[in-house]
Amino acid sequence: MPRVFVQGKPVTSYPRLTPEAARGSVRRITEVGEEVLHKACRDVTEFGPDLAALIDDMFLTMYVADGAGLAANQVGVDLRLFVYDCPDDDGVRHVGHIANPVLDQLDTAGRRLLDEGEGCLSVPGAVMDVPRPDRAVVRGVDKEGNALVIEGTGYFARCLQHETDHVDGHVYLDRLSRRERKDALRQVADRRERVLARRAVKEAELSR
Repeated sequence: MPRVFVQGKPVTSYPRLTPEAARGSVRRITEVGEEVLHKACRDVTEFGPDLAALIDDMFLTMYVADGAGLAANQVGVDLRLFVYDCPDDDGVRHVGHIANPVLDQLDTAGRRLLDEGEGCLSVPGAVMDVPRPDRAVVRGVDKEGNALVIEGTGYFARCLQHETDHVDGHVYLDRLSRRERKDALRQVADRRERVLARRAVKEAELSR
């Protein structure tokens, strides 16, 4: 079994950080409550250097924040686009980007709901159990507009679903009860400053 898949295709080796990140600049990560996170994003319709540069910035910003995925509205850009660098439950690494993602509605037969811890770079410091199917298929296009299908299981399936939620205007808090949401926001209040301090340290390290 290959250990790394890039844009859904196996590769023999891959660097620790994507080549895109080396070209990128760090952007501010939006936080829960900001309007851009709570409305459906626009389809990507223009494919060219501006989109490629946004993807570069998103990869670097994701790494600075120690994330596994990042949607465009998490850097304040109202577009249906996300990047990811995420392992599945077998330790296989999945790296890539997808524009205009749409989740397949999979048959409930043969799939499981996994109720596991989930965090979000836009909800800094909070981790809550969120039930998600253990398999996901996302269809969209790449930065050149070519058709793309990405499949994931386990933790990577969770990532694909989480990021597609983002471009649909939802954060994972929307899937929680009122009491659970309050608990998550208390965690943010307690931990946010420490999380942001760690990101500042990581940004300095990656800038060397």
